[in-house]
Amino acid sequence: MRLVFAGTPEVALPSLDALLASSHEVVAVVTRPDARSGRGRTLHPSPVRRRAEEHGIEVLTPARPRDEDFLARLREIAPDACPVVAYGALVPQVALDIPVHGWVNLHFSLLPAWRGAAPVQHAVMAGDEVTGASTFRLEAGLDTGPVYGIMTERVRPTDTAGDLLARLAEGGAGLLVATMDGIADGSLTSVPQPADGVSLAPKIEVADAEVRWERPAVAVDRLVRGCTPAPGAWTTFRGERLKLSPLTVDGAYAGEPLAPGRLAAGKREVHVGTGSGVVRLGAVRPHGKKEMAAADWARGVRIEAGERLGG
Repeated sequence: MRLVFAGTPEVALPSLDALLASSHEVVAVVTRPDARSGRGRTLHPSPVRRRAEEHGIEVLTPARPRDEDFLARLREIAPDACPVVAYGALVPQVALDIPVHGWVNLHFSLLPAWRGAAPVQHAVMAGDEVTGASTFRLEAGLDTGPVYGIMTERVRPTDTAGDLLARLAEGGAGLLVATMDGIADGSLTSVPQPADGVSLAPKIEVADAEVRWERPAVAVDRLVRGCTPAPGAWTTFRGERLKLSPLTVDGAYAGEPLAPGRLAAGKREVHVGTGSGVVRLGAVRPHGKKEMAAADWARGVRIEAGERLGG
């Protein structure tokens, strides 16, 4: 089939690479416009744009997918289908109707669970033991379209959202190619999503990533892992923000009981109280500084008796 691939970030690259290596022809890609980043706020192309240009593939970067120039060019290309991975913009119905087989999205959850922008983060934070990826036909609703296929993936006890997403991106690439193969030869049909089991996964904002130390230790652990690498879990110390890397629920802690947020710093370890026990900090990043081991940070700030994290 003639395909126009839509995607933007690094996580979309395994799927683009797999499609380029398949029997299908990727004739163009659609990606978000170049974005400003870094201290100089210079414009940088998306990872998908860079990969497409390496292969000499036409790149379309509409400010909005409803722009008339973009729609006109998509009609000229006349793709059979538009596979999508983390494109980052709402595709209007007028664009959805152009390819014969529609736009087929690779979504990183087992639909109808975790519909929305942050399915992997929410799966980790919820303590799901199994998640996966789904391919489905885009429609006007939020991740509500009929499903073509799924793959499953176990969530490991120490997985961060980044770890899990990397595995799903690799496994999902094969699922997306298999979906394109099945659509092309007519062996695959989509199935409506069940009405039961729907859950939502809205974008995780910075405010959502603040650790509440009064929550159980297992919930604190899941929040930190679910917000790693982005947007990054955080707390406060002496009124300034402190970013947290994954920590450890320490059932072997033998020190004095710690109230939620209360700190206990040793030579090699820093413990914090929660609502149901104690956790051991991993690396931390004070405001305006580089990441460092928690024990090194504790020595530098000279934690006093009774000091705590959080408001």
